[in-house]
Amino acid sequence: MSRIGRLPVVVPAGVTVEIKENNDVIVKGPKGTLEKSLPAEMEIKLEDGQVIVTRPSDLKKMKALHGLTRTLVSNMVVGVSEGYQKILEVNGVGYKVAKQGKKLVLSLGYSHPVEMEDPEGLESIVEGNKVTVKGIDKEKVGQYAAEIRDKRRPEPYKGKGIKYADEVIRRKVGKTGKK
Repeated sequence: MSRIGRLPVVVPAGVTVEIKENNDVIVKGPKGTLEKSLPAEMEIKLEDGQVIVTRPSDLKKMKALHGLTRTLVSNMVVGVSEGYQKILEVNGVGYKVAKQGKKLVLSLGYSHPVEMEDPEGLESIVEGNKVTVKGIDKEKVGQYAAEIRDKRRPEPYKGKGIKYADEVIRRKVGKTGKK
């Protein structure tokens, strides 16, 4: 058995899980509603406050889908009850970040400011040199944070750029002069 797949997903109070045909799962909670079509091969059941995912056979593909399906359901339940957030830091001389309405304006040493529109269902908050991306869909939060980071990735010599708050940049030693 898949160690992750066999664990039941506990549904907290205030969260409802609805399973339709073809494994369309709708999760409603205090923070919003998420809908996702999960692999049709898996069997998803709601039993006394827990979602249980079972697989039809022990084929390699089914084993892989088992853990994936359970994790996707779990992420949806956590998203509508607590939500997800990613924190990014902007480091570098002259690198600035500001918020204008729903737009994120980044000054990253280019000849022009980089503007990014917050996607549907996501919110970005700016505090000094930190950007916090919040939302209920883990996949969208991670994708938008990665897109912001891609505008100027951290470089290994001075550590300038946009990095995740928990990311460690491996620093390199610069060139040395002739002797």
